[in-house]
Amino acid sequence: MDPVLSFIYEKQGNQRALLEQLHNLITSFPGVTYKLRYRIPFYYRKSWICYLNPVKGNGIELVCLRANELSNEGGLLDFRGRKQVAGVTYYSVAEIEETPLVETLQEAYILDDEVPYAAKRKQKN
Repeated sequence: MDPVLSFIYEKQGNQRALLEQLHNLITSFPGVTYKLRYRIPFYYRKSWICYLNPVKGNGIELVCLRANELSNEGGLLDFRGRKQVAGVTYYSVAEIEETPLVETLQEAYILDDEVPYAAKRKQKN
């Protein structure tokens, strides 16, 4: 069985339902592939776009890796003190509002297609 699907099916109850729903939504876009990295599912096309991270309290955080480059007009993504990545945490399938989430994912996919990812490294003095 696929490692990502095995990861999803190993989870119990609410986390499993959330992972299934979010996985299906993310992979419904053309060209999206996924792999298990750092023991969690990562989704990408040209570069990593997002990942699904189980959190305490039976939730799942969907994290966008280039969130600092997204508009985040709806305020969906929370940086929580992080500089580049931001996410949204869900604790039930009913909390998932597909319209703002789909808009955020579409923007992330467009960014991935049009602006190549370049790691910003600190320069040595």
